[in-house]
Amino acid sequence: MTWGYQAPWWLPSGDVQTVYAAKLANASNGPRIDWLRERWLTPDADFVDVDWIPNRHSGTQPLLVLFHGLEGSSSSHYAQAFASQATQRGWRMALPHFRGCSGEINLAPRAYHSGDVDEIDWMLRECQKLHHGPVVAVGVSLGGNALMRWAGDKGAAAKHVVQGIAAISAPLDLTASGHAIDQGLNRHIYTRMFLKTMKPRALEKLAQYPGLFDGQALLNVQTLYEFDNVFTAPVHGYQNTDDYWARASAKPGLHHVRVPALALNACNDPFVPAWSLPKADEVGDWVTLWQPATGGHVGFPDGAFPAHVHAMPIAVMDWLQTHLE
Repeated sequence: MTWGYQAPWWLPSGDVQTVYAAKLANASNGPRIDWLRERWLTPDADFVDVDWIPNRHSGTQPLLVLFHGLEGSSSSHYAQAFASQATQRGWRMALPHFRGCSGEINLAPRAYHSGDVDEIDWMLRECQKLHHGPVVAVGVSLGGNALMRWAGDKGAAAKHVVQGIAAISAPLDLTASGHAIDQGLNRHIYTRMFLKTMKPRALEKLAQYPGLFDGQALLNVQTLYEFDNVFTAPVHGYQNTDDYWARASAKPGLHHVRVPALALNACNDPFVPAWSLPKADEVGDWVTLWQPATGGHVGFPDGAFPAHVHAMPIAVMDWLQTHLE
């Protein structure tokens, strides 16, 4: 099974496909999802907020666990699109927010990061405890790298937790993607957008834990490389950005994945360079690669004007469905 995606002719570039999908496309072909929120206490006395689509208490149908991207949430366009499709199929769906992403600052010094394997493992196992049917998981961008990194680390043990996973627009080579987003037009569009929320959130964390990191250095940050050097790496046990990006990348572990896994990346993704995407000889037999020429970053708009973003969740969930039968 493959997916022959082609972007509409009137959305000619990866940047346009990315921005249109996030800001203008129709993310739902039904009513907007009214999530049901639960707060879970973490093993380290912190909390995460988990949003469920309303049908979560019925039946033994599949459960889709969606891990969002950098600064994402259940309000992100892709979350709404997946929730719409899950609702139409009668699937359950849960979206666990990474720490600090649900609208309320978390309690512990830590936040979240691209290699957060322990957090992914705990969240998936908690979802499994609450569900009596099969579990599948999708990770988007940062969440996709973390999910695929988890699958590589766990090997055959992952099959005891999920029946299949998919990573959408994941920066599987964090070094390549990190440098790409900090250069040229990307730096002015995407880096600036991310830092607009990441820096204030980090400063909130510093107010909670004075001395956690160098606040003045954070104020001077202009790139994600600098942000990760000042905040993400030291707070989460890495030596520096280079160490973090190298050790947290999922790409080196793709040979160790032992659960059905789909990696979907557009070759015109503005900040996941096509040359950095895994090739067939760089993954094991359990990993399927979909690498359409177009789509942007978590874009994949489809249809006549005005475009929608239903096609990607449909294709991904169809693929996951084949591993439930």
